Amino acid sequence: MKFVDSARISVHAGDGGRGCVGFRREKYVPKGGPDGGDGGRGGHVYLRADKQLATLLDFKYKKSYIAERGKHGMGARKTGHDGGDIVIGVPTGTVVRNAETGEVLCDMVDDGQEVMIAKGGRGGWGNQHFATATRQAPRFAQPGEPGEFFELDMELKLMADVGLVGFPNAGKSTLISVLSAARPKIADYPFTTLVPNLGIVRYEEYKSFVMADIPGIIEGASEGRGLGVQFLRHIERTKILVVMVPADSEDIPAGYATLLKEMEKFDPALLLKPRIAVITKMDIAPPDFVVPALDSALTVIAISSVAGIGMKTLKDELWKQVSLQHQTT
Repeated sequence: MKFVDSARISVHAGDGGRGCVGFRREKYVPKGGPDGGDGGRGGHVYLRADKQLATLLDFKYKKSYIAERGKHGMGARKTGHDGGDIVIGVPTGTVVRNAETGEVLCDMVDDGQEVMIAKGGRGGWGNQHFATATRQAPRFAQPGEPGEFFELDMELKLMADVGLVGFPNAGKSTLISVLSAARPKIADYPFTTLVPNLGIVRYEEYKSFVMADIPGIIEGASEGRGLGVQFLRHIERTKILVVMVPADSEDIPAGYATLLKEMEKFDPALLLKPRIAVITKMDIAPPDFVVPALDSALTVIAISSVAGIGMKTLKDELWKQVSLQHQTT
């Protein structure tokens, strides 16, 4: 399945039905009064969050959604049927904006959450409503009101407990493949990961958390270099960040500082999230390697996903941090 995390669609609620111009016509009532019924309401357009959906791919193929218009009113004071509503499923984590103004219309974060995004037009009144003492046979009725129309920009931000951040080829994909059932493409060259990956990490029986691996960040990513910037949005919702630097880096502290700088440029709020510093690829570290102090407030964990070094320590710390965040939210 192709991963798509942004799309533009148009939604048009149904127009209201016309009111009817009608008159009562019965035997022995040659000049009955007006009895034109009202038009039905146009169909609404709803968005519904669905955790079973993982991509906005469907919206690349179908870009226009139009609800049914209301039926027209009829004689004998019969109101037309309302137009059928339509419900559009979107992945949880989808932010929906008015494409013209940029205003956020809704943030679909909860499974089953439903939002009316475009309201159907009101049905027009039939001529029965316009009879007065001086106008006893009105020969006009209201047209239905138009339904609301919007162009929507949709942006998917993955919902995960833990987000992995690092340079290309820092070992993020290997880590998520070892800790979870996710199977991202893994190779010994930069930018192997071209799309975000989600994995469920089992801690103990009945205990688990969701981890997200995004494409590697390079210096200048916040200005558009490389691939990472277009996916940084996917760690905005994560509760904890794991900042990863490989043991074979030329300057580990400088690399760590660069990652923090790029995240801060993208969104300063990212640096307010709890984070864990991780040195990866310890299986290829020299014998005299000393784990550097990267952040005075953090414990630095050294691991090797391939050799299994430090994995239990990391997993324990992740669960500890995830549990703390769940208690505070």
